[in-house]
Amino acid sequence: MSAAMTPLADWPAADRRQLIGVFTDIDDTLTSEGAVAPSTVAALGALKAAGLHVVAITGRPVGWSEPFAARWPVDAIVPENGAMALLPQGPADADGARALARRYQQDAATRAANFARMQAVLARVEREVPGARRATDSPGRECDIAIDHSEFVHLSEAQIEQVVLLMKSEGMHATVSSIHVNGWYGDHNKLEGARWIVRELWGRDLGAEMQRWAYVGDSTNDQLMFQAFAHSIGVANVARFVPQLRHLPRYVAQGERGAGFEEVAAAIIASRT
Repeated sequence: MSAAMTPLADWPAADRRQLIGVFTDIDDTLTSEGAVAPSTVAALGALKAAGLHVVAITGRPVGWSEPFAARWPVDAIVPENGAMALLPQGPADADGARALARRYQQDAATRAANFARMQAVLARVEREVPGARRATDSPGRECDIAIDHSEFVHLSEAQIEQVVLLMKSEGMHATVSSIHVNGWYGDHNKLEGARWIVRELWGRDLGAEMQRWAYVGDSTNDQLMFQAFAHSIGVANVARFVPQLRHLPRYVAQGERGAGFEEVAAAIIASRT
């Protein structure tokens, strides 16, 4: 178990000042009641304007992520728990959207084979776990599957565990976010996705410069990131998952969800003025 979380106010200014980039989860880290407030988008933009790399990394699908990747001031969104990336290209159009490029960690043949296997597992979960339903964003998924446990459907801890165990019995990786249980085939996860996108975009080795990046998250599928990043921060609603977390974030914001992220962004920017 990681040590107890330290208040964000105790994050040393010298540590904040040396950062070159910020990774962030989306659901219940940037979102509040399912939406991202303009002030939270502005906080992303303020980090970019301060010269930092900004990457959102999420269990949400590529289809769901596209509108945000096109309009948010980020270098990339890495959806489906690190399987691929959406990269904004060129200037914005009259509606404020930029074109997007896609990059994948798996080749097309592997993705197609895995997709067929995953659909069979998804059907089995819905058939065998009472109350389990695929996430409403499932049509936008390419490299994983998702079962809703807290967005539009409520599953008990026992049902969630049953879903996780069934996915793992089929040889899948499985992780629990604040709203979904995600399952996939392949070696990617949020941490490997972060390492990959840093190599892809900037030719850098994230592992060699962990002291210069921060991660902001809120739930159990962030704990690999909480463990790996020296500057890991939980928004206040991470408290909901503390009993299930083997690795806690090092720091915790006072605010929940988007307000907590804005707090983190303000702290980083304040260290540079």
